[in-house]
This record gives sequence, structure tokens and C-alpha cells, in this order.
Amino acid sequence: MSKPLPPLIVHIIYRLGIGGLENGLVNIINNLPEGSYRHAIICLTESTDFSQRITRQDVIVHQLHKRPGQDWASFYKVYRLLKQWRPAIVHTRNLAAIEYQLCALLAGVPYRIHGEHGWDVFDPDGSNVKYQWLRRILGLIIHRFIPLSQHLQDYLLTRVGIPAKKITRICNGVDTKIFYPRLGNRLVPEACLLDLDQKLVIGSVGRMHGVKDQLTLVRAFIDACEKSLEFARITRLFLIGDGPLRAEAIELLNAAKLADKAWLPGERNDIPEILRSLDIFVLPSKAEGISNTILEAMASGLPVIATRVGGNPELVLDGQTGCLVEKEDIEGLSLAMQDLVADNQKRRQLGEASLRRIQAEFSIDSMVNRYRQVYDKQ
Repeated sequence: MSKPLPPLIVHIIYRLGIGGLENGLVNIINNLPEGSYRHAIICLTESTDFSQRITRQDVIVHQLHKRPGQDWASFYKVYRLLKQWRPAIVHTRNLAAIEYQLCALLAGVPYRIHGEHGWDVFDPDGSNVKYQWLRRILGLIIHRFIPLSQHLQDYLLTRVGIPAKKITRICNGVDTKIFYPRLGNRLVPEACLLDLDQKLVIGSVGRMHGVKDQLTLVRAFIDACEKSLEFARITRLFLIGDGPLRAEAIELLNAAKLADKAWLPGERNDIPEILRSLDIFVLPSKAEGISNTILEAMASGLPVIATRVGGNPELVLDGQTGCLVEKEDIEGLSLAMQDLVADNQKRRQLGEASLRRIQAEFSIDSMVNRYRQVYDKQ
């Protein structure tokens, strides 16, 4: 008699590309024991080479190529897939996928989970009443909400009105076998032509679009260079990621005659190595959930400057593991960077404290175990 197959979890996401949400999903799939659950991923739009990070060979990745806006055919396609696959669990993530919980209900999926990983670009502070009502109504058919930060948990409780018994907060974890501090001399990333000898590299990683606000970082870097000749002499700027802000960032740097001090290579697949080439990590977002890139930077032993939004203060302890500044505060960010660049001992102490905090509180094993506890309640 053949052994029954483990239960199937269908993860529904907008796109499988480089990003914190997607990285967390891949970590869960790679680290849950193979005998406990099977996995399939429905990408509402597309999948990219990022899918190659999935180490299991039995994971289905299905691309819907959904049209922009309300594509009603996509709901029927998801319904048909769920009827065909008969999963035990459907796990949607973020606003772009939450409506497909209706498909899971109609297809008879017995356990329905929704994750809140961060704010939508069209609702960066959660104030959109339409989106609050959407979550509230769909919350009637969702068994479990998983917010990643205290900020998102408070939003679900107080502004959306989800009962506390339906909420389980699970922080992201980081794989310290992949993300770890630089050992020895700095290795210059492939295709980077900047001279980094005796320099301090300030960097940020993330998709370059509005809510991530890399333009504030560029303007703060320009401001610091103009105010301090020494800062301009010894610092270099890395902006890793692609998106509509990349061209604007290059224009700003060209106008300030600082293009020779910056590297904007677009999307990269060697983020761990790039983080090990940095000296300071900056996340200038206007809104955040629990940022994977902050966790990865901390695991890489870096001091972190981040905006005081969303889940950032839960990760970056101001004055202990890094520095918090207000969002869109060019002068405040400029001063924070100048302060760290000028103080070698402070950079080292903050970076060492970052690494200790990751090792103590944000292990990938802890994260995976908490997800398994939620899945096991089906």
C-alpha cells in the first residue's frame, strides 16, 4: 500500500522575483521538512530566475500572466487550479493576492491563511479605507492572519478589526549560512569599476520604486558630500536594485557631478557578497513591514541607518545596532551618515551588536518552526 502524500500548501503571490516577501517564502519552502508538506506557488503575474533558489525539486511554480488591473479571468484560473490540486492550505500574501481567498473558499480549501508582509505602494501608511474594508470583509473567510511586524499587527487589530484570536505575528528570519560578516579584505563586486581602496561604502538594496525612496538617500549623500570634503573623499554609494527611481537617481548624481562615486548596477543575484562589501547599510523607505534587507545587513555585521517607519524600529535599536531617522528627512539622513563615517569605533560596535541581535532573535529555524505550528493547525 503506497504511503499517502503530505498535505499540499498553495502559496499565492503577485510575482516571484527578488524581494523580501519572496525570499521569506523560499526560505519556508526550503527549510520545512519535505515529509511534512508539499508546496505549489501561483504567481499572479510571472516567475523569474529567483525561483532557482528553491532547492526542492517537487515544487510547482505556475504563472498566470495576469493583466494589469482587475483581470476577472485570473480568478477563474486560480479556482480551476485549486479544484484540480485540492490543497489542504492556501496561503496568500499581501493586498495584491488577498482577493483570491474567494477562490480558495469556493474551491473548498479547508484552511485559509493570509500574510501581511508590508504596505502596498498605493497605501503606504494603511490609511486607505477601501483596503481596510477589503481586509475586514475577506477576514470573515480567512482562518489566520500572519503579520510580520507589531505595526502591521496593530493595524489589523485596531483599524481593520480582525479578532486577536485570528492573528499570529511571525517575524522574518535570516539564513546566517548565506549572510555573514566580511572575513578579511573587502572583495569588490563583479562589474563594479569603482576604486574602493581605503574607502567606506554606504549601500542600500531593494526595488527602486516610490515607497523605498532611494532618492532621499541619493539627496542625503549629495548633501553630505557638499558639506564635508572628507566625506566626499572617502565614501562611495551602492544602490542595488532596479525600478523607475534608478534613472532619476542617476540623473541626480550626474547633476551633482558625483556619478563617479556611485554604483547603480540594477538587479543583482549576488546580494550576500555585495552586503559583505559594504561598511554601512541604509534603508530610506517611506513604509516597511519587517525588512528582509535590514535583517540580511545585520547578519552581515553592518551598522544600519533606517527610517522610523513600520517594523524598522523593531529591528534597528537606535543607538545600539544602528540609527533611526525620520522618513524623507534628507538633512537627518545626511547627518547620520556623516556621523558613522567619521567614527570607526561606533561603526564597529553597532555592527557587532547587529550580528549578536540576529543570532539571538531572528534565526531562520525559529521562523520556520512558527510557520509550521500555524500550518499544523489545519
